[in-house]
Amino acid sequence: MSQLSMHHRHQVQSLMAACPLVPVITITDPDQVIPLGRALVDGGIRILEVTLRTEHGLGAIHQLRKAFPDVWVGAGTVVQVSQYREAEVAGAQFVITPGVTESILDYGLTAQAPLLPGVSTISEMMTGYRLGYREFKFFPAEVAGGIPALKAFSGPFPDVTFCPTGGIRRDTARDYLALPNVAAVGGTWLTPADKLAAGDWQGLSDIASGSLRDILAS
Repeated sequence: MSQLSMHHRHQVQSLMAACPLVPVITITDPDQVIPLGRALVDGGIRILEVTLRTEHGLGAIHQLRKAFPDVWVGAGTVVQVSQYREAEVAGAQFVITPGVTESILDYGLTAQAPLLPGVSTISEMMTGYRLGYREFKFFPAEVAGGIPALKAFSGPFPDVTFCPTGGIRRDTARDYLALPNVAAVGGTWLTPADKLAAGDWQGLSDIASGSLRDILAS
C-alpha cells in the first residue's frame, strides 16, 4: 500500500507554520482578486485559500500566484480529483478538501500540490492516517465538536495536527490555537461579505492585522 512521502508532509507542515490564520476566500468578482489579496497580505496573512465554490476560483489562484510569489496560495473546497488536477494546473501550492474520499486521498499521495484532507470524525481521520497523513483540516469545526472534540482526538492520536475551520470567529480563534494539536485555523471572518461588497480593503487589512495581534497577545 502506498504511503504519503515525508516530502509531502514537510510541505504541509511548512504551510501550516507559515501563518496561524487561513482566510477562506470565495471570489464572486474577478476584479477584486488582487486588491483582496493585497489587503490580506498587508495585514500579515501568508496563506491564501481560494475556494472553488465559484467559476472564478481557478483564475484567482493563477492571479494570486503571480502577484504574491512569497505567499502560499492554494485551492479549497476541492471535492473531486478532476478539480484537484485543475487546481495544480492553475498553480495551487496546496489543496484543501471539506471531506475525504479514497480517490482524493490516493491522488494526494503523489500529487504536485500537497493535500490537507478535511475530516470531521475519528474514523475519517483514521482512513487518512493509514496512508500516512498526519495533518488534517477539521471541518465543520464548531458543528463537529469544536475544542472538546480536538482535545479528545489528541489522546489516541498525539502525532496528528489540525487546521480547524467552520464556525470559528475572531474571538474564538485564540482558544483553538491554544490547543497543542492545532497549528492554524481557517475562517471566513477574515473576508466578511460587507467589506468585500464595499471594496473596503483597508477594513479587511485591519481585520487581518487585528486578528493576528489578538493571537500574539495570548
